[in-house]
Amino acid sequence: MQAGLHARLAALGLLGCLPAACPAQAQSYPTRPITIVVPAAPGGVSDTMARLVAQRFTTAWGQQVIVENRGGANHAIGAAMVGKAAPDGHSMMVAAETVFVINPTLHSGKLPYDVNDFAPITGLVRINQGLLAHPSLPANNIAELIALAKQKPGEITYGSSGVGAAGHVNVALLESLANIKLTPIHYRGATPALNDVLAGHIMLTSVSLSASVPPYRAGKAKMLAVGSAKRLPQIPEVPTTAETVPGYEAVTWFGLFTTAGTPREVIGKINAEVRALFAEQAFLDRAIVPGMFESMVSSPEQFAEFIKSDSAKWSKVLREANIRAD
Repeated sequence: MQAGLHARLAALGLLGCLPAACPAQAQSYPTRPITIVVPAAPGGVSDTMARLVAQRFTTAWGQQVIVENRGGANHAIGAAMVGKAAPDGHSMMVAAETVFVINPTLHSGKLPYDVNDFAPITGLVRINQGLLAHPSLPANNIAELIALAKQKPGEITYGSSGVGAAGHVNVALLESLANIKLTPIHYRGATPALNDVLAGHIMLTSVSLSASVPPYRAGKAKMLAVGSAKRLPQIPEVPTTAETVPGYEAVTWFGLFTTAGTPREVIGKINAEVRALFAEQAFLDRAIVPGMFESMVSSPEQFAEFIKSDSAKWSKVLREANIRAD
């Protein structure tokens, strides 16, 4: 049983040194500046979270922490940098689920990295998605949307920020579970898709609550449902999709990773610092609550198991929906 546990942890990149050597490495870590790679453009959630944890690490450890944005190729370019770095914890990455859950299926055999190149440190935040509709759509909830889609298969359009992006796969999951057909219109980002819903050029989009709640509250769009497991206290009047389609959940998540083979005590030290940050109410009030984010900090092992489960789920959705990269 013990051997089996060690084998599983080794596969996750969490066993990287002899027990006697590791504590000393953790005590001295970090020994030089740290780089946190964000495999996306500046200004997004991954960039924001990277800068928040970077500030914490600098304060706690007295070492410079550099946030480096390396977007492109659906997050693959930045991810490859960390996957190929020295396994000592001085290179990290804040990434969305795309890197580990979507890309391996969507771009199978064509990625410059492998998911086994990384060691999970902890989840950071999950963001629930809202299904937003133009006021002219003759459906006010998920049940009515499903009925309308069955009457007019393929006629209802929805916008996404690209093939395989959250807004695309979340609607594909709804199509799969509800046995309906909608038509995707792909944009270069979530904002233009949202703008076209508000303008009435397309009918739907699945987008983060931080982006969808303001137009909903302003009466510019209808919120058909939220993708959370339970109704949210901020918008209790909006039902969850799961109330009509059991098992449905639409979230985007972000986590912190380093290179596989990094000593587990170093990973533990990083993990403990992030968990201490998320335990501070002042931090939650300033950085988490306003965007309606949810904390998902955990142990490295728990995060690795979560990724494994989420990967299996979305791989099935992508195959059944026949979603392919252009």
